[in-house]
Amino acid sequence: MRKASRLFEIIQILRLARKPTTAAEMAERLEVTPRSIYRDVAALQAMRVPIEGGRGIGYILRPGFDLPPLMFSIEETEAIVLALALIARTGDHELRAAAQRVNEKITGAVPAPLRQAFQSQALHAWGSSFPAPEGIDLSLVRRAIRDEQKLALDYRDELGRATERTVRPLALIYYSEHAVMVAWCELRQAIRNFRADRVEHCESVSAYFLGEGERLRQLWMDGWKAPVRAGV
Repeated sequence: MRKASRLFEIIQILRLARKPTTAAEMAERLEVTPRSIYRDVAALQAMRVPIEGGRGIGYILRPGFDLPPLMFSIEETEAIVLALALIARTGDHELRAAAQRVNEKITGAVPAPLRQAFQSQALHAWGSSFPAPEGIDLSLVRRAIRDEQKLALDYRDELGRATERTVRPLALIYYSEHAVMVAWCELRQAIRNFRADRVEHCESVSAYFLGEGERLRQLWMDGWKAPVRAGV
């Protein structure tokens, strides 16, 4: 995490905390060392952010300090609440944790009348969540899509046939029952859909397809009228 992002996260943690928060607690949450938190708090204090406290006793943010409010209407707020609830139904652990953090940040930033919409539990996304796939980390797939990095798969299709693939991941689709990775398969030299629950092993490789992702995604979208084949 970049330092600027970490400083913002520290402010958010302290704004939402109901008691003093120690450097160790913040370090564990942000996956850094307590020493980094001490330096960050000192930097924030130098920028006149009203943080009080010290080592061993924890830190608090004095009342009155606030970030610019997020100007959402009631309907926009409810749309966000429901979208976050839908993310919580996926088997993507990292996205579910991120959704919870988004909820906490927005709850702390919106004006009081809208805050109730986030805290009321009046909107629900009903239905069972699909289990996290055992052979593939969906957060790894999302990073590979962003970085345009190739993945190596051990894949078993619907007939039980096992193959080894090198793919260029393009998109990740979350259905109610499972997740599907859309990728350019170098074995088949075509776009294929790979069900996450049929992947037996997945790892990134030291090869990239930089600059090709958008072109391949457009090829995929152009083929929406004709069904894309599963990973066979």
